[in-house]
Amino acid sequence: MNVNEHDGRTEQGRTEQAGDGAQVSTGTPNDKATVPDAAIPELVIISGMSGAGRSTAAKCLEDLGWFVVDNLPPALIPTMVELGARSQGNVARIAVVVDVRGRRFFDNLRESLADLEAKNVTRRIVFLESSDEALVRRFESVRRPHPLQGDGRIVDGIDAERELLRELRGDADLVIDTSSLNVHELRAKMDAQFAGEEEPELRATVMSFGYKYGLPVDADLVVDCRFLPNPHWVPELRPYTGLNEEVSGYVFNQPGAKEFLDRYTELLQLVATGYRREGKRYVTIAVGCTGGKHRSVAMSEKLAARLAAEGVETVVVHRDMGRE
Repeated sequence: MNVNEHDGRTEQGRTEQAGDGAQVSTGTPNDKATVPDAAIPELVIISGMSGAGRSTAAKCLEDLGWFVVDNLPPALIPTMVELGARSQGNVARIAVVVDVRGRRFFDNLRESLADLEAKNVTRRIVFLESSDEALVRRFESVRRPHPLQGDGRIVDGIDAERELLRELRGDADLVIDTSSLNVHELRAKMDAQFAGEEEPELRATVMSFGYKYGLPVDADLVVDCRFLPNPHWVPELRPYTGLNEEVSGYVFNQPGAKEFLDRYTELLQLVATGYRREGKRYVTIAVGCTGGKHRSVAMSEKLAARLAAEGVETVVVHRDMGRE
């Protein structure tokens, strides 16, 4: 059987048996004509020196909505692009991390790139590099060997990797030297290249909780609503939660409740701008009261609505609302 080396398909095409008994046709090398050019995903290949920030760059693209595949053998890149093209627009942008962990397949990269060019795939190569001094310092700080050093020193592995990646660096569309960059600065550079004119999206989780059950361990910001009178001591409100209109009305009719919501919303707008600037994509805001049933629930709902109105993708979680 003659197999096309670029994408692992037979030159005549074949039909495979899927796990549910259905037959799935893998197509032929000429079946690209059946896939509209508009459906072909945009592709970014991330490569470069170990320790130079490939994982950070990949995570940044993932946060921007790219479908990211780490350590994919280069020979499978055209196949991944084909699968994306058949996803009916669900996978419009693919980022693939290629590094020396896949060095057995690295010789196939140039052939894969030629195959992609023949299929009119828009692709960019991002190459991360750093000085020998910076790379040695990073490997020593995490106390891990370089993937290519073998029985030698870290610098021996770095030299071997530079030689292996020399041609790929010459083909790169974007080279980023991370020698003097921190994580936030690298993310900013990736945002500048791939976020377009849109401001990076921020996602917020607003979580109500009860102090008597402990602080949420994943909270970035904590709001204390215990300065407001507790509906628990109002007999007709005690059985209900902050989701009830009467309970919510009671909470926000208390002195300072509406003012607190207004001022804290303004503060979060300022914080959100800073988070976006620093490359932070997710924030958890914990809103607490004594039991996590009345005041914190009502405040969380209102606060989440305010954030959503400001364009922040927001999820509300009531951690302790169902507890006795």
